[in-house]
Amino acid sequence: MKWLEMSTENCSVQRTLDVVGEKWTLLILRDAVNGVRRFDDFRRHVGLSEAVLSDRLRKLVAAGILKTVPYQDPGSRTRNEYRLTDKGWDLWPVLVALRQWGEKHTADPKGPVLDIRHSACGAPVSVVVECSGDHAALTPAEVTVRPGPAARPRT
Repeated sequence: MKWLEMSTENCSVQRTLDVVGEKWTLLILRDAVNGVRRFDDFRRHVGLSEAVLSDRLRKLVAAGILKTVPYQDPGSRTRNEYRLTDKGWDLWPVLVALRQWGEKHTADPKGPVLDIRHSACGAPVSVVVECSGDHAALTPAEVTVRPGPAARPRT
C-alpha cells in the first residue's frame, strides 16, 4: 500500500496537531520549556488575550501536557502555576527542531535568540533523526517508510 492509498483518519501527525498545532499553543509550550509558569507571565510574554490564553492552557491541561500546581503569594488568593508533565517534556525535541529549522531558514541577522548548549561540554545542541541501532544520523534518502500496523486503506 502506498501513501496516497492509505487513510489519514488515524494519522498520528494529524492527532498531534489537533492538540498542539496552533501557533499560540506552541508559543505557550516554548515559554513553559523556558521556565514560565504563571498565567500573567504567559500573557505578558506571549502577548495574547486572557480568553485565548485561558482556552489554550485549559486544553493543554486536559491533554495532560501541562498540570496545574497551586501557589499563593502573600496577601493574595490561591492561583495555579502551569508546569510541563512528562508528556509535555516529550515535546521538547519538537520545539528544538522547530527552532533549529527557524535558525537555518528564517534567522534574525543578529543571530539566535537562544543559544542551546550541552551543559557538560558546551557544544551546541541539535536535533537529528538517527538509527536506533548504531545511532548514526540519517538523511531522508537513507530511510525506508512502510505502512505500519494501524495503516488502513483509503475509502
